Amino acid sequence: MMDDTYHGPRRGTANAEQRWLEASSSLAEARLRNREMNCPMFVEGKRDKIALERLGFQGPVEVLNRGWSVDDVLVHLVDTYGARHPIDGGITLYLLMDWDRTGGRIQRTCRRNLESLDVAFDEDVRRTLMRCLKPETVVVEGLLGLAEVLKPLIDQFDYEDSSTG
Repeated sequence: MMDDTYHGPRRGTANAEQRWLEASSSLAEARLRNREMNCPMFVEGKRDKIALERLGFQGPVEVLNRGWSVDDVLVHLVDTYGARHPIDGGITLYLLMDWDRTGGRIQRTCRRNLESLDVAFDEDVRRTLMRCLKPETVVVEGLLGLAEVLKPLIDQFDYEDSSTG
């Protein structure tokens, strides 16, 4: 029987521990803003949402694939969360599509539309995950299989949440 959980960075990959720490730090920062400032993570599908929840995301996670057009979903997000965060004027949402070819196409479409609506959004988490976790996964839902290893690393950076288990 094969175990489908991931048990850590691949042996022999260059700077594996550093890559995982950088990915965890980026996820911890996003998780904190998601939890504390109600800043949503915007992902492609339900499995992506489940993966983020398994990593400890407690704030809103919005899903693109809900039977609506991309434009309708984006307008809904702007109506719900605004173009700028009401507390600090910063980002309103995290744009986190898969880092495969289809995800890249969706990311570009969303970016173009959000920019035209003058919405402050973040793509840095996706860029970091793409650079740091590409040997292990190219999709957000792939984080689900990595959660057992990633969550404790994320908790190290997000001190408040590490005490809640």
